[in-house]
Amino acid sequence: MTAPELVLAGEFPAADHARWQSLVERVLRRADAVPEGHDRPVEDLLASRTYDGIEVKPLYTAADTAPATGYPGLRPFTRGSLAGGHIATGWDVRQRHADPATTARDVLADLENGVTSLWLVVGAAGTPIADLGTVLADVYLDLAPVTLDAGPDYRAAGTELLSLFADRGVPHGDVVGNLGADPLGWQARTGDPADLAELADFAVQAQRYPRLRAITVDGLPYHQAGGSDAQELGAALATALAYLRALTTAGVDVDTAIGLIEFRFAATADQFLTIAKFRAARRLWTRVVEVVGARPVGQRQHAVTSPAMLTARDPWVNMLRTTLAAFGAGVGGADAVTVLPFDSAIGLPDAFARRIARNTQSVLLEESRLAGVIDPAGGSWYVEALTEELAKAAWAWFTEVERAGGLPSALASGLVADRLAATWAERERNLATRADAITGVSEFPNLAERAPVRTPAPPAPTGGLPVHRYAEAYEDLRDRSDRTLAETGARPRVFLATLGPVAAHTARATFAANLFQAGGIETPDGGVITDAETAAARFTGSGAAVAVICGSEKSYAELAAPVAQALKAAGAVRVLLAGKESEQHRQSGVDGFVFTGCDALAVLRDTLRTLGDPA
Repeated sequence: MTAPELVLAGEFPAADHARWQSLVERVLRRADAVPEGHDRPVEDLLASRTYDGIEVKPLYTAADTAPATGYPGLRPFTRGSLAGGHIATGWDVRQRHADPATTARDVLADLENGVTSLWLVVGAAGTPIADLGTVLADVYLDLAPVTLDAGPDYRAAGTELLSLFADRGVPHGDVVGNLGADPLGWQARTGDPADLAELADFAVQAQRYPRLRAITVDGLPYHQAGGSDAQELGAALATALAYLRALTTAGVDVDTAIGLIEFRFAATADQFLTIAKFRAARRLWTRVVEVVGARPVGQRQHAVTSPAMLTARDPWVNMLRTTLAAFGAGVGGADAVTVLPFDSAIGLPDAFARRIARNTQSVLLEESRLAGVIDPAGGSWYVEALTEELAKAAWAWFTEVERAGGLPSALASGLVADRLAATWAERERNLATRADAITGVSEFPNLAERAPVRTPAPPAPTGGLPVHRYAEAYEDLRDRSDRTLAETGARPRVFLATLGPVAAHTARATFAANLFQAGGIETPDGGVITDAETAAARFTGSGAAVAVICGSEKSYAELAAPVAQALKAAGAVRVLLAGKESEQHRQSGVDGFVFTGCDALAVLRDTLRTLGDPA
């Protein structure tokens, strides 16, 4: 007798889009989240937009079509540059080293504990070029690829590394790594004009090493300037095309020139955008390769967990951010991944931070088996649609740069800087209102934290595009609070006048405490306050000069006005109310309002000025 076929969830009625819309609308109406007169599809209320203007919908279906992505290892390489993905060996675990005092020791610890290649910062910002032989003395150069990052000294550093290969008798066919030449990346960071003829002359010597790459196309300068994903991708494409022009002009055939280039992109905690970025980058590069008449080849990609997203405050949360970023890069098909240590925003990382960074990748590869599936995101309606839209946005920016004369001209004219600045301004607004939340900094800060102490890192190059971290404005306020504590023995304070029982005031009191502590301001509360006299007495005892009234709408109707009056009589120089401005709230006599979506940075700066900090 044949067993009946098992149909999972077969007892439930078939789902359809209209039914889903109906259920969503019911929930939103119950939450009073449907504006009067709204007549568009209800899911539009849940949609969001990226910094590239791409609409991210709450639901994707088979109706959200995207162009055919082909197969892994075949054009357009959206699904990966290799037919077998990274199943056999996993991606390349690449660790960055910039501390001249410890690099010789650290590279061995890394290679013995899961790292498969080295990224060495050399020259003024890292290990002296003359010390490369000492740093790599015990490294098997034919087994551990080395990527150099020497800024303007790429020629001297590359020549030194090639000399080491020759001295150790490594056959040309076994030389693997990247000499790291990227003069346009240096121009983006410093404003110093790039000499592409010198780059081409340098890269010619790398043709003798079939597995060696000479050039890095680094997207991080555009990412760290506050740019969007499409802006980073478009600038990287324009950089690579400028290098191809220089190399072919110098007599290097186009297929060889393409083989000399590796791309470096930022991976962020937005895992889906990161996945889409690496898939879109391969598709875009395939189109460039096709246009220049070269044979189809995948893009070599190096992912770096975003320096811009790292925080100096509550740095332990960076472990979670970098895990998400590495996950996204791995799923997106990156060939090499660098997880920046969690303390990188503070200074040079210690041994524990480097260990956590490399073990993050070991867990993803060895325990989670993340590389055990070829293109795990393939077939996801959301990822496929996002990849397509991101590729379109990046191509539009790339072609705009080309119309402006190419990347060197677009950097010199200010076109790139202006466009990135506009995106950063939009990002700043979202950071200020906490629409882009930073856990441990703008949300859920810990004023009692003991931050680790690290040796300062060498100063970053300046003069070109700015270098931002998303947490920088809030951390500046926290630094001011620390100085006040050191100078006076106490932090700035704002008193929370908590009206009524705990159940009535806890939501708004928690919100207010979270907001003000994000600026380093302590928030003593008054406990259960049932009358104006109690509020005034507890305010006086708090030592604060500013107060925020926190309670329910019912308690505001009864107590907000007398409490505000009593607080001012007790010496409060400013009284705020937790809640959106309304006619009823204005009648209470308060001086301002704090609420979800308000400009938190403006409130914090204004409060600190009121408390006597003019900075």
